[in-house]
Amino acid sequence: MRAPGARVLVARSPDRAAELVTALRGAGAEPLLLPLIDFELASDQHSLDVAFDALGAGAYAWLVVSSVTTVQALEAKAAERGTTLSNWLPGSLLVATVGPATRRFLEGRGVAVDLAPTGQQSGAGLIDIWPEHQGSVLLPQADIADPRLRRGLEARGASVQTVTAYRTVDYPADPGRSLAVCQPAAPPGAGSHRDNGATVLTPDQAKAEIAAGRLHAVVAASPSAARRIREDLAPLGTCRFVAIGRSTAAEAESLGLSVASTAAEPTASGLVAAVIRALASQPSTPHQPVAEPPAKDTI
Repeated sequence: MRAPGARVLVARSPDRAAELVTALRGAGAEPLLLPLIDFELASDQHSLDVAFDALGAGAYAWLVVSSVTTVQALEAKAAERGTTLSNWLPGSLLVATVGPATRRFLEGRGVAVDLAPTGQQSGAGLIDIWPEHQGSVLLPQADIADPRLRRGLEARGASVQTVTAYRTVDYPADPGRSLAVCQPAAPPGAGSHRDNGATVLTPDQAKAEIAAGRLHAVVAASPSAARRIREDLAPLGTCRFVAIGRSTAAEAESLGLSVASTAAEPTASGLVAAVIRALASQPSTPHQPVAEPPAKDTI
């Protein structure tokens, strides 16, 4: 599958877009980046410290990780204690995750994953396969995390403690609070790729490119990104909106954006396939945005 000459806007920062940038280039497309959201340390560090210490002491049967950013927040806590996340976690702990990117990130850090959905790779997919009555669960999340994952686990009999692991903010984060600044050195072969050579646009530049018809697709990798795309870039005209998954697509549609394609799986290859499907479809008239976006969002 190829997308020769297509100019594709990826709503991610350079350090989080390397794999997708490479995959798009491999398909013949020209990726451009539009950083919209960033991540800062949680405001309540005390609660996170207490939960993290309890985690290391074996107080939980399960750790549920729903994003790469959560792993980074936990890594920062381990680094504060002079160790690594894999060494901090007790051997008896079971680890569950939602998507393949988070699983690879954990395994690249030496943390084995015991449970992950293979069908619907989302919080709902994890709830579907969750074994009933499995004891205590620590669920570290973003400050704006959707409560449905917690509720679903509790409905399956789990005793869930949630804790805010990080804050989601407009890009760029405050340098003094940035989660990226607090990251320990990545292990060999698992490093970040801050300089991937892709052109980085501002929202004004991206809007001008869309208005001129010079962008063929825009990729949103989270519901938050969908909301910011609506706020900063709409109307999209002939630029096709591509969503990483169902929750992102649902958020976009609730905001009046026309979703041209949704990735079958939340991976770089899945997103590239979705971009190619979107570009192969006939242009559709964009929906008019609604007056107010939803109050809740997830990452």
